[in-house]
Amino acid sequence: MNQKPLLFCGIGGPISLMLAALGFQYLGDLHPCTLCIWQRWPHVAAIIIGILYFLFKIPILAFIVALVFTIGAGIAGFHVGVEYGWWEGLQSCTGTGLEGLSSKQLLDFSTPVTSTNCSVPALIFLDLSMAAWNGLASVSLVVIWTLIGMSAIRKTEHKTDK
Repeated sequence: MNQKPLLFCGIGGPISLMLAALGFQYLGDLHPCTLCIWQRWPHVAAIIIGILYFLFKIPILAFIVALVFTIGAGIAGFHVGVEYGWWEGLQSCTGTGLEGLSSKQLLDFSTPVTSTNCSVPALIFLDLSMAAWNGLASVSLVVIWTLIGMSAIRKTEHKTDK
């Protein structure tokens, strides 16, 4: 199996997702909630570990990336559950965000500033929230990285058979 297309998707996917998230935040003025930020960390970790895999072709790294995306899918699933009211979100997810706060209020450290409300989707596309799309992407990336890892193991076995 040719790993190049899988690696392109496996590394390019999370890079594209992170760029999209940052674009929505900084260009589209969609402020992320706490769970949105949490969902970004697996992508950052996967990009770093994925690049290490690309450079060194160590099979276990591919499976670690798959595990990282499994965690990311779990965070996204939790976030979707909060959005649909299936369960409560984090205590830090109940705020209204920073919009409308004056500079004096932003600089007042005597009271905590809460993030955007996690139960309100910032954007719905094709009837799915950004958290749901991230969950689907993460599950897809679990499959891709598992295939990359399995392919790497097969290549290693073929080298030792010769």
